[in-house]
Amino acid sequence: MDINFQGKSALVCGSSQGIGKACAIELANLGANVTLFSRNQTALEQVKSELNTEQGQQHQVLVADFSNTEQVKEVINAHVNASGGYDILINNTGGPAPGPANVAGVEEFINAFNLHLVSNHHLVQALIPSMKEKQYGRIINVISTSVKQPLNGLGVSNTIRGAVASWAKTLANELGEFGITVNNVLPGATATARLDAIISGKAKKQNISIEQATINEKAIIPMRRFAKPEEFAAAAAFLASPAAGYITGINLPVDGGRTSCL
Repeated sequence: MDINFQGKSALVCGSSQGIGKACAIELANLGANVTLFSRNQTALEQVKSELNTEQGQQHQVLVADFSNTEQVKEVINAHVNASGGYDILINNTGGPAPGPANVAGVEEFINAFNLHLVSNHHLVQALIPSMKEKQYGRIINVISTSVKQPLNGLGVSNTIRGAVASWAKTLANELGEFGITVNNVLPGATATARLDAIISGKAKKQNISIEQATINEKAIIPMRRFAKPEEFAAAAAFLASPAAGYITGINLPVDGGRTSCL
């Protein structure tokens, strides 16, 4: 199977670092024109300079703070009106702060809902018309294995990620007839700054070293290691491809087997 995105355009959110950056690099390597989207223009420009252009691709940068949903809406609508739509959308935003659900403030849930679901929805609504016209669209949401099995100490994230998963499944049912697939890819423990922060927090809470906390985290993963961002990106790229045209409405864990349920 030869996956080639030449002539396809992809909007990759949260692409200044980590999983989002890895997805942008993978799609560009496979020939896509990639637009990077996050709040940090300096970091995005650096990533843009690293993207493959060997197949004549043109890459772009969009800037907005995803906690400001109206700003996201304005930026994407203006861009689509000026430049056209996209074939591929990768929704990806950094997760809420860790902590138990029972002590979280109501505003934490509201802020996370806006950051993850409302901003995602603005992007989808802006891109659906062109996807329908082309009879081709791939909407991929980077969420969490917590939609299958809630993770201890991530109360707000567990709640909001579950809402995004249900929203995505609903969209998959609504958009399938137009050749648009909607899937969720669920990262497990992936070697990113987000994982570093989680491990650091656990080490402090348990009064152990970061090295010991890292060993403990790897011990609960059947593959006994953390994922590389590139491994996650490969799974997302497959779901974005024509080869995955009959796969929609699924939650795909990329977690080394950590999630204990099917």
